[in-house]
Amino acid sequence: MDLRKLLQDVKDGSTNIDDALSSLKNLPYEDIGYANIDHHREIRNGYPEVIYCEGKSDEHILGIIERMMEKGSNILGTRCRRETFEKIKRVYSNSEYEEISKILKIKNHKISNIGKGKIVVVSGGTSDIPVADEAYHTAKFLGNDVERVYDVGVAGIHRLLNKNHILQSARVVISVAGMEGALPSVVGGLVDVPVIAVPTSVGYGANFGGLSALLTMLNSCASGISVVNIDNGFGAGYLASMINKLD
Repeated sequence: MDLRKLLQDVKDGSTNIDDALSSLKNLPYEDIGYANIDHHREIRNGYPEVIYCEGKSDEHILGIIERMMEKGSNILGTRCRRETFEKIKRVYSNSEYEEISKILKIKNHKISNIGKGKIVVVSGGTSDIPVADEAYHTAKFLGNDVERVYDVGVAGIHRLLNKNHILQSARVVISVAGMEGALPSVVGGLVDVPVIAVPTSVGYGANFGGLSALLTMLNSCASGISVVNIDNGFGAGYLASMINKLD
């Protein structure tokens, strides 16, 4: 698209501002050979593009960050190795790293709280915390008030019931569990807000790397539950943030 022509059309009155804005929402993306960086994603979706670091070389991650830094974007990276972060930190001193969730954060401007309420992240066991923390830090970085309630699985359900007052304060609940994945069903029976269920790959052999938890959550008899993919804490945090900013 010729941006100069578009601007001229707006000036001449042959294109109105709303139509021009609609056209600009699809632009620009920057082709750097190994990646097409979507600089206008925040305009379209409300949040900047997030870097999925797993499987990418350190050089490619640094190259993507460099281009995003030029636009002044806040940068969130998931599944980032500690060794990769150390290289990034040497170039960008304001980089932060969350060890447990492997989240990379670079804040170039203040993160405003855009949420209408609180997101509560609940985990079944301590082994689920890496995935739960990915959801927590994602939702926090996207501008939400987030609270954690960990190790309250159904094997000791009194622990969850003791935290029911926190669940009741939530606008969205993210429920993270492995093994058989029963926690979201219990949570869904206690609250009147959306519950985002996250199956984890935690469990013994018949867990099938999280498949049994995934199927349990998909087949939940509790209403109001949506399910993201196995170990996808980022997806849960992102979805919870989208729900939390709705009027």
